[in-house]
Amino acid sequence: MNILVTGASQGIGAEVVKLFAAEVNNNVVAISRNIETLKELKSFCADEYKNTIQVFSIDYLSPTFQNDFELILSACQFHFDIIVNNAGFLLNKNFLEVSADDVIKTFQVNLYAPIQIIQSLLSNNIDKTKKTHIVNIGSMGGYQGSAKFPGLSIYSSSKAALANLTECLAEEYKDTDLKFNCLALGSVQTEMLSKAFPDYQAQVSAKEMATYIVDFAQNGSHYFNGKVIPVSKQTP
Repeated sequence: MNILVTGASQGIGAEVVKLFAAEVNNNVVAISRNIETLKELKSFCADEYKNTIQVFSIDYLSPTFQNDFELILSACQFHFDIIVNNAGFLLNKNFLEVSADDVIKTFQVNLYAPIQIIQSLLSNNIDKTKKTHIVNIGSMGGYQGSAKFPGLSIYSSSKAALANLTECLAEEYKDTDLKFNCLALGSVQTEMLSKAFPDYQAQVSAKEMATYIVDFAQNGSHYFNGKVIPVSKQTP
């Protein structure tokens, strides 16, 4: 299978890449801003699994993001079977302290970048007559009816928009073999979580969550389309 993983340099994304790369027949494309950690990931996969993954550095906040992403796709002349939109930006800030730049940055990474990625893929690297499962990584913070937490109003709003986008795209492409689903994750112990909440310890590791995501990406499209699925041990 041909697989694209965004936000792949650390945390859940890196673990997802490793699990996919463990199957030598999988062709994995990993993108993130940090090229050095991507190179380390590529070296690990080559040594551990004898699988040469492709890595590309891209800035999700760049005004030329979509053009830059399409240049990456031009180097990948194949149909993608699985896309995991995992890149995310976690903002923990009191609502009255949130700036316009905070809002723009959060929505650019968590919503607009996935929109641009999906648009580019649909235009260049997805054959709509073949099966493709697009998995958007959301949050319980953006899941309707779940518990909400102070400081996460903008982050949660961006993830709620991503969940709604998933539902809309599933409807728009329901007559094709494209499947869209969103996994609303609870807290996972990652570098991003530790930075935003230094004193908090999640019950789920990045590797544990990645195991679930990889299985869902491979098999979930047989049962789900346009679904926003809560994946959490703690958040009601």
